Amino acid sequence: MLVECDNMSVQIGKRSILSDISLSIKSQEIVTVLGPNGSGKTTLFKTLIGALAPTSGVLKKKPGLRVGYVPQKLHIDETLPMTVERFMNLPGGHSAETVASALAHAGLPRLDKQQIMDLSGGQFQRVLLARALLGNPDLLLLDEATQGLDHRGSADFYRQIASVRKNLGCAIMMISHELHVVMRQTDRVICLNGHICCQGEPETVSDSPEYHALFGLDQESEAALYLHHGHTQTKETSHV
Repeated sequence: MLVECDNMSVQIGKRSILSDISLSIKSQEIVTVLGPNGSGKTTLFKTLIGALAPTSGVLKKKPGLRVGYVPQKLHIDETLPMTVERFMNLPGGHSAETVASALAHAGLPRLDKQQIMDLSGGQFQRVLLARALLGNPDLLLLDEATQGLDHRGSADFYRQIASVRKNLGCAIMMISHELHVVMRQTDRVICLNGHICCQGEPETVSDSPEYHALFGLDQESEAALYLHHGHTQTKETSHV
């Protein structure tokens, strides 16, 4: 077990953000956290990282746990000349071999000399992923890392995440609004709205009343969503 929360609550000022959170993250597991805006997803991540402390309850971490973090977005001045290699080395201390290995695992081999300003949105998110892999993390946290990417870009990124888990053996916890996209790449889903509404395997959660109530989905709209996703996947496969 890498992380375990038992009835954990987090309060910022006088405002309760999370209450009675009980969850665990096992080695090499992929967990997806779903929830509407303001549901406490980022607060949960900040608490797991150690930037916030639980107000009550218990948070246990494996001794010496190494955590990598991929932010939702990161603004870089487009007028600043900087190669991927230099960005990866900020503030320094990584060998060329370590940087090259991290980029390869993120799906960007031989991109170290590319200018940051010339990268596409999907490429830059993979560079952020590569940076998070430099410390060889036991647990990788991704805070809506596909925001701003189109459907194919999101699907490609999540497939890369599954490859990272397979090749590096780290556990992955990611925030997403796209259950229909992450369905094939995640082991477990947690629906969060200040507390855990439901959790379990993706297929179980997608059929639960709590999930439908949380996102305002009815059976007809959910069926249309899955049909669209399946059609897109078929087109992508035939294109390849």
